[in-house]
Amino acid sequence: MLERALIGGKKYWTWVFVLLGLIFIGTLFYLRQYDIGLTTTGLHRDISWGFYVAQLTFLVGVAASAVMMVLPYYLHNAKEFGKMTILGEFLAIPAVIMCILFVVVDLGQPFRGLNLFLYPSPSSLLFWDTIALGGYLLLNIIISQVTLGAEKKGINPPKWIKPVIILSIPWAISIHTVTAFLYAGLPGRTFWLTAVLAPRFLASAFASGPALLILFAFIIRKVTKLDPGKTAISKMSLIVTYAMCVNVFLILMELFTAFYSKIPEHMHHFQYLFVGLDGKATLAPWMWISVVLGIISLILLLIPKLRKNEKILGIACVTVFGSIWIDKGLGMVVTGFIPNPFGKVIEYWPTFPEFMISVGIYALGALMVTGFYKIALSVREELEA
Repeated sequence: MLERALIGGKKYWTWVFVLLGLIFIGTLFYLRQYDIGLTTTGLHRDISWGFYVAQLTFLVGVAASAVMMVLPYYLHNAKEFGKMTILGEFLAIPAVIMCILFVVVDLGQPFRGLNLFLYPSPSSLLFWDTIALGGYLLLNIIISQVTLGAEKKGINPPKWIKPVIILSIPWAISIHTVTAFLYAGLPGRTFWLTAVLAPRFLASAFASGPALLILFAFIIRKVTKLDPGKTAISKMSLIVTYAMCVNVFLILMELFTAFYSKIPEHMHHFQYLFVGLDGKATLAPWMWISVVLGIISLILLLIPKLRKNEKILGIACVTVFGSIWIDKGLGMVVTGFIPNPFGKVIEYWPTFPEFMISVGIYALGALMVTGFYKIALSVREELEA
């Protein structure tokens, strides 16, 4: 079926070559980083996790969000999600691969990552995170191959795939839970030392991932003859609404706990994040943009008349995705290191090479999504014809 991704019109190939160009540029910047080390990035002694690890954190949520299509379709027999399920699985695969690539580029010597397998340590959360991501990737590859292959032949999937699909549901939740434990398990970093970090990660994932799938559904409807279904989009918009409400609620609970308790170690992180600390406030403008986007998204989603308007729903999904990306993909990781254990505010900002390497990885993910969706949609077009 892979040959179907090699068939397309002028617009399709223009898009593919743009992505290939970005991948090539990102690769050149990475080769430079590999040659001279992580000094090409904005990382330093006080902040050892930055833009790369933040993207890992965000994309784990995007990968986990596929469960919001799988769960209602396979466990509750919600047939309206039938056309969207394969899209969710084909989004999860590139998302996990991008997560792995962001770990690779974050390592000064990437081959040292093999030590996780050569010298496994069950007491290490990073070891379990590797198992969780690798297992989830394998599950989604098997599920998508088997179900799409059966759909192409016009037969029911084999019975053995049902337990595998059911297994993928708790596994999807586990990948973001274990990722949250990587942060919450560091007692010296008070910004992450909260019991609601894992639920907050999951809530934000179940908002941003389905929001992205809704946007993909609108694009598919526009550039192809296939319609993922208004009912599925409508129900996914409800999932996004509820998840975004829970996400905002958990953030507000963290703010209340930090400022009502008046514990300086907890307050300083949030102060830096939103108003700055010691005259330094690099992330503050971005976080207020995230707040504004979050408020706009809630207004558009909570009013049924606005949510049911697909043009407005598209805007709402963009604001949800943007708000959560800024929060998790820019602010959450870095702020855990500011101020440092000595109370000093030493800031971080990704360098241009760091940014371009990240663009290259995102371009690779977009290329994979494009190819996978092209395959799935080609099969659907043949069946409907």
